[in-house]
Amino acid sequence: MGRGLVKDWMATADRLSPWPQATVVVAGLGTSGFAAADGLMDLGARVVVLDASEGPGNQEKATVLEMLDVIVRLGPGATDTLPDDVDLVVTSPGWRPSAPLLAQAALRGVPVWGEVELAWRMSLPDRQVPWLAVTGTNGKTTTVGMLESMLTAAGLRTSAVGNVGRPIVEAVLDEVDYDVLAVELSSFQLHWTNSLSLHSAAVLNLAPDHLEWYADAAGWPPGVADPMGAYAADKARIYERVQRSCVYNVADPATEEMVVQAEVVEGARAIGFTLGIPGPSMLGIVDDLLVDRAFIPQRRDSAIEVAKLSDVVPYAPHNVENALAAAALARSFGVHPTAVADGLRRLRLGDHRIQTIAEVGGVRYVDDSKATNPHAAAASLAAFDHVVWIAGGQAKGTTFDDLVTAVAPKLRAVVVLGVDRRVIADALARHAPQVPVNVLETSDHGAMQQAVEWAAARAVPGDVVLLAPGCASKDMYPDYAARGDAFAAAVATLTG
Repeated sequence: MGRGLVKDWMATADRLSPWPQATVVVAGLGTSGFAAADGLMDLGARVVVLDASEGPGNQEKATVLEMLDVIVRLGPGATDTLPDDVDLVVTSPGWRPSAPLLAQAALRGVPVWGEVELAWRMSLPDRQVPWLAVTGTNGKTTTVGMLESMLTAAGLRTSAVGNVGRPIVEAVLDEVDYDVLAVELSSFQLHWTNSLSLHSAAVLNLAPDHLEWYADAAGWPPGVADPMGAYAADKARIYERVQRSCVYNVADPATEEMVVQAEVVEGARAIGFTLGIPGPSMLGIVDDLLVDRAFIPQRRDSAIEVAKLSDVVPYAPHNVENALAAAALARSFGVHPTAVADGLRRLRLGDHRIQTIAEVGGVRYVDDSKATNPHAAAASLAAFDHVVWIAGGQAKGTTFDDLVTAVAPKLRAVVVLGVDRRVIADALARHAPQVPVNVLETSDHGAMQQAVEWAAARAVPGDVVLLAPGCASKDMYPDYAARGDAFAAAVATLTG
């Protein structure tokens, strides 16, 4: 078959397409890149993997792939030039459209997919499993964990996949016949999709994040120069072609507007979640109960209990919202209310999510290192009355003025560290000049010890010393988990 014909079928390719006639470049050898290359080899495609990093992890993965006849090129310059006669590029999430490899693909008319799009195509036409998917600025991983637990409690074969850690391609090719998948999708992953048609989808919230990625306008369609608008547009992709339920946050009108604008399958419903009393086609709170007024026949004048507030652990308003969103997705798939409650009770969230580390002298020390943007930090701060706040890191192009204005009355003191510490310190100076602030100029790992000791000296019984950085961590730590571990280690020195 000629090269032009290969490109013709690529537009509607699925698992049964003539993949042995295709050459596919996989851009990046991370977790999703490795899974994509392995999956494409299973389909019989000629696969070329390119990555600029020659680290030990990539070398090890390259050795495995080369044994499967995958061509792997690592090192500086490996991603500068797109090879000739390429029919498809599968990119790792996070690669900007202006990256040389992807920009060349666009100029040559070569389609670019992400691993998520590849997984969706590989599930068609004969391995299609319903996807219940979650995106949003904050709370995605927690919500997907809750959803997976609810589905499991209902006796369904499921797996949490996507941005949560496990590549979707891996699940699609798994020998397990799943009933349904709980899928976490980031804006980066959604950017490189074009044909998803999910059973149901939720956007939890929308707030500035990753604006440094979206500010790189080169390679974007003409007229796209608004980073926040581009970020929101990618989030909204999750609702396109939804078959059953579009779940939105009543308190965040931007998420409802995404539903209004989406082209969905006829019959798909808009389902809201709220911390207030729900209207018809919503889930919400009545007294101390989580209730469903969407997936019952008599929703016009009644509601059904799906869980108790006490089932949501750890309790915080934003975590209750996560639980309601997960419940909405589960209920859209027919999960019984008792399984929703059982799933919440059985769930044990990972570390570094509003996790109490210790209580010393009447002061609680709470690790929410997972709060990597201002919106997440604001949600964390809202859970407590009086806080000594530890913040800072990589701000990713975001600002803190609105956050500081909202939480200033509850701040006992603030210590800021990391590469963008001045962004937060300046916002505090403008909007909370009465709050004592310590700006740590050191950026070594001893900074967290200094921050905790300074915070402990200013906290009084009843206060919370809260690590909710509002920033990414890689200026000082490998990831948010390492940052949270450093906080816990520093707190341990207070207790001996």
